[in-house]
Amino acid sequence: PLRVLYFASIRERAGIAAEEVRPPASVARVADLIAWIEARGGGPAAALREAPMLRCAVNQEHVDLAAVLAAGDEVAFFPPVTGG
Repeated sequence: PLRVLYFASIRERAGIAAEEVRPPASVARVADLIAWIEARGGGPAAALREAPMLRCAVNQEHVDLAAVLAAGDEVAFFPPVTGG
């Protein structure tokens, strides 16, 4: 299984802060996970679809959508961080 965390506005849209998922073996990369979550429907799907720029981290390390996933990984989705 994978632990998926949703932060900030993505969490608000998803309606949940975290979930444990068991995607099929075809979900090998972060981009695959996003597509699988979107295909499931519901709040998390809408949240990821509506995020204009989605940032992600695997095991607390910022990665791009091509990052490879392994069983037991923690994947976090959050909007871009702005500062000033």
